[in-house]
Amino acid sequence: MANRKFLIAVAAFVCLLKAAPSQALTFSTKPFGTTTTLIVASGVFEPNESYTDFLSLVRGLGDKSGFVVFNSPGGNPSKAIELGRLIRSLGLATYQIREMQCVSACALAFMGGISRGAETGSIGVHKSSFSDTTALSVDDAVSYIQHQTAETMMYLTEMGVDPALLQLSLQYERDDMRYLSKSEMVQYRVTTLDIDAVQPTISRDVAAVQPEPAAKALPGNGIAAADTRFQIPLAKTGVLRVPKGKEFLRVDENQDAQKTLPLHNGDRVRIVQVNDRWYRVEVDGVTGYLHHNWVKVDQFFDQPFGNRYIQIKSFDNFNEAAWYAQNSTLPLTVYLATNRWFAVALNRTMPQDEARDELKSLKEQGLVPDDAFMTVGNTYVRTVCCTD
Repeated sequence: MANRKFLIAVAAFVCLLKAAPSQALTFSTKPFGTTTTLIVASGVFEPNESYTDFLSLVRGLGDKSGFVVFNSPGGNPSKAIELGRLIRSLGLATYQIREMQCVSACALAFMGGISRGAETGSIGVHKSSFSDTTALSVDDAVSYIQHQTAETMMYLTEMGVDPALLQLSLQYERDDMRYLSKSEMVQYRVTTLDIDAVQPTISRDVAAVQPEPAAKALPGNGIAAADTRFQIPLAKTGVLRVPKGKEFLRVDENQDAQKTLPLHNGDRVRIVQVNDRWYRVEVDGVTGYLHHNWVKVDQFFDQPFGNRYIQIKSFDNFNEAAWYAQNSTLPLTVYLATNRWFAVALNRTMPQDEARDELKSLKEQGLVPDDAFMTVGNTYVRTVCCTD
């Protein structure tokens, strides 16, 4: 098994392989040094996926060790689990960098690594869309979803990952994404190696592999604790704003909790308590819970109610978000979000249909990652960078 220093070297090398993933899942190898090969899994996990090519590549390694890296927006979770189990049976490690993100079902494949290292924000999770159920009866669809959930929980346990990660992912709809922080990856045992702890040990030879950056250097980390840009106003009032147009108050902080009062877009709420991901609100004398994603808060900055953002990336620290936005070829803005992450989005909002067409065009041109998405932006508190 390779040591942590070697994984850092892999990160530096993989930065050269940042092409957007193809639609179909493909596998390729990239030599790294004289004794190691990187296996790059790129594309979408399809229901009829075959891993014959993957097995052939691994068997062709001979005495060389191999690492699997991903460049995938996800796909069919059962097929991702199948690849994860295959990776584990072959004794391969997995590694992920932010520039080649592994999100949605891809995260399951990543967890198959016999050892796992990942940069902050490179692994994204959300609720499965269960799109395979569209042609089924209600009873069959429920059975399918129950089976998929049970399969996922069993697999997480098998791979040594905390099944509570599934509960976290269920809080985010399929048109949203939760990128895991370093502490969350450790907490849920998604990673087994502390990459950041050995960052300074990158050798000169490995650093020399990276091209000279054309962009300006990353700014320093010094941010005053009292900086008003990063203070979140107390949310007191707001209105419901959800893509589907309606939502229910819940009796608890869980999207599967019992429903109470039905609400529609534009209905006003009084926020009586701000929790980590949920607001406790009062509507017409009824108290319940709404997720932060579903409330347009009056105390945050204002944008047209019907408009949408196109979110490109998210970061757990301001400096990286600002650096990314300032060095992009697209006009981007950084927004402080309610979870204290920083969302990077196009610098203007658009009506829903226009935003959908724009996002499709940007993806087709390869100008944004495949996991870029359209959002109402209810969790955006204020702009903090790069609007000039």
